[in-house]
Parts: sequence; C-alpha cells; structure tokens
Amino acid sequence: MALNDERESTNSDAVAPLPIAFTPREPVPDVITNVTSLKAYAERLREGSGPLALDAERASGFKYSQRAYLVQLRRAGAGTALIDPISCPDLSVIQDATEGVEWILHAATQDLACLAEVGLRPSKLFDTELAGRLLGRERVSLGPLVASELGEHLEKGHGAADWSLRPLSSAQLLYAALDVELLAELREVMYAELERDGKLYWALEEFEALLTFTPRDRGDDPWRRTSGIHKIRKPRALAVVRALWVARDTVAQREDIAPGRILPDAAIAAAATILPTTADALGEIKEFNGRGQTRRRATWWAAISTALALSEAELPVAAQPSTGPPAPRAWAERDPEAFARLEAARAGLKKISEQVRVPVENLLSPEIVRRVCWTPPIAPALLADVLQAGGARPWQIELAGSTLQGALAAKVQPQVTDG
Repeated sequence: MALNDERESTNSDAVAPLPIAFTPREPVPDVITNVTSLKAYAERLREGSGPLALDAERASGFKYSQRAYLVQLRRAGAGTALIDPISCPDLSVIQDATEGVEWILHAATQDLACLAEVGLRPSKLFDTELAGRLLGRERVSLGPLVASELGEHLEKGHGAADWSLRPLSSAQLLYAALDVELLAELREVMYAELERDGKLYWALEEFEALLTFTPRDRGDDPWRRTSGIHKIRKPRALAVVRALWVARDTVAQREDIAPGRILPDAAIAAAATILPTTADALGEIKEFNGRGQTRRRATWWAAISTALALSEAELPVAAQPSTGPPAPRAWAERDPEAFARLEAARAGLKKISEQVRVPVENLLSPEIVRRVCWTPPIAPALLADVLQAGGARPWQIELAGSTLQGALAAKVQPQVTDG
C-alpha cells in the first residue's frame, strides 16, 4: 500500500470511495422500431433458455396515459432487446415466442397493465421486489437489492425521466438495458434464499395472485382526492372543485398530458376557496396566471360558472357515503369495541412481522384487517373464508389467521382512576 493510501485509510474524515458501477457485458443494442427486427428478436427468444426478464419505462408525471414508451427484455441465448412500443405497438409476436416462460419483473404491479396494452401477459412470474419484502430486506428498490444480493452497483437516475421524448439519450438506453441485465441472476439468488427461509411457497402464492392483478379503478368520485379538498366544506365550493377537476381531466386526456401539468391541485383548491364570480376575477388568482393558464382560462371559467349556476339539489354533498369502515382515527369515538379489536390486531400482526421479518402490510392487507375489525366479530369457522374472499392468500391466513381471530375477541379495557 502506498504511504498516501495508508494515510487516507486511517483518517476518520476520509470519504469512502464510490462503488464501481456495473457495466453491461455486451454493447447496448439499438432500439427495435420495426416489425422485421421485432420478429427476428422473437425468434432468438424462442431458441433461448431460462426465464425472461422484462421491464417497461413510462412517462408518469408527464403524460396522462400510463402506456409504455420503452420495453426491455433479456433472455439467456437471446440477449437484451430494447423495443419502442410506439413504433411497434403490437408485441404479441414476443408473447407467442415465450408462451409458458417465467417472467421476471421488479415491482410487477407497476408494469403489468402497460405491458398488457401491447400484448404481453405472463402465465408465470417472479417479482424481485416482492421477494425482497418477503425476505425482510429493508430496501427493496432494484439498485439496493442488486447491491445486497449480487454485490453490484447499478447507476440509477433516469427512472423519472420523460420517456415519451424522442430520441432517447444514450444514458437512458444504458439505464434501460441495465434494468434487465441482472434480473435473472437476482432471481436465482432470491429463489434460493426464499427456499432456505421456508418462504418459497409464500412467494409462489403471491406471484400466482399477481397474474390476475388489475389496477384499482378511480372510483365514482375521483375528484374528491384533489389535494387540499379536506379544507373545503361548502357544497358550492365542492361543486367548483368537481367542475374544474372534470374539465382538467378532459383536457389532460385529450392532450395526453399529466393533469397536474395542466392545472395543479392548488389552483383548483384556490378557486373553490375564493369562488370568483367573473372571468376577470379568476385571472386575479395567482395560481391561474402561470404558464399555459391564460390560453385555457376560458375553459376553467366555463367550468366554474357552470358550478356556480347549479341548483342546491345539484350540489355535491360534503361527505361521500361510505360503504366501508371509517378512517381509523375516528374509531375510538365511533365504536370503542371495534377500536379495541383493531389495536389488538395491529399489535399481534406487528409481533408476527418482527418474528418472520416481513412487513406488516405484506402479512395481511391493512384494508382487510380494518374491514374484519370494524364488522361484528366473525365466528372462528368463518374467518378464513372471509379473509380469502378479501384477497388473502393461504399462507397469510395460515400465519396470521389465529392472531387476528384472537384480536376479534378483544374488549375495551376499563379505565383505572386514582383514588
């Protein structure tokens, strides 16, 4: 060791060297933009072996749609491919060439819907992010998992980029290729770890459930999730929120731009709070003076004026009727017995979580737990059926069912007073 190196190694203030970034083992391929190249790669996939690693890049935060703007694939014997689904919107030839092959995805719920739009649907899959959760890893994004399981450092930083822009930069293409480069190796290591820890059947049941995953729909009144709406109570003001939200959503969908880039939630809340009575008054609200707002002001004013002209009977109610349990913060006052059940369930599940090193939310869906605890106590013979109907997998029921059943017998503890 050189003297300079030795001096630096004993200096408590020395900065640790940055890890060496993993580099692809083969050149980053050209993006496939035509059917001929797509079919040629599909044939290579057909002759390949082992599972198929996949990923997709969207333009979340930039576009209204959640479509894929780049699809990455890699399989042993076929190499890596980067496919432009805008130029090649039908990837069913890939589906046909890999029918029955296991997919490897990271955080599959983020990509399954956009992959289905281009004709790609798995019949078997392995989710490395979910495997990381079941193995008790504290950090389950791809970079940290690759580092902890494989000892490699992936350069990240383009995940939040606007992937709809063309041409894609060489740095983006490198990032995209690396996202599938090590997935097969990561899967092998994690599969062995799940098997060693006795959690493999847990993972397989979770992966099977993902095959029928569908994104949660927006519900009947998605405008009620506008940021800042909790401060708005008057029906007329809520009507303005609703009208502006619908107008913004219509423009965003037509122009394929993320709604927040069309009109921020803060602007909607400001208009509902001030209730401008003229287009000029709307223009005086600072949130409606930003870039792009002037040309759309007539649209926003039309929505507001329509809301202001509604009859009392047409105004939205302040609180949407609920078909499920209320927010847990209200339980103690509204139903102390249900609150006691919920607190006992949370404590029991937390204990199991610590014992098996699995996050509480992966032991049982918090929504299932709330629904079971809010309703009158369920007979022990029926609890498993209720949990299964709510989406719980057999391993979850086996692991947490008895604890949850015990929690349903919890009672409000009498308060002890001094004297």
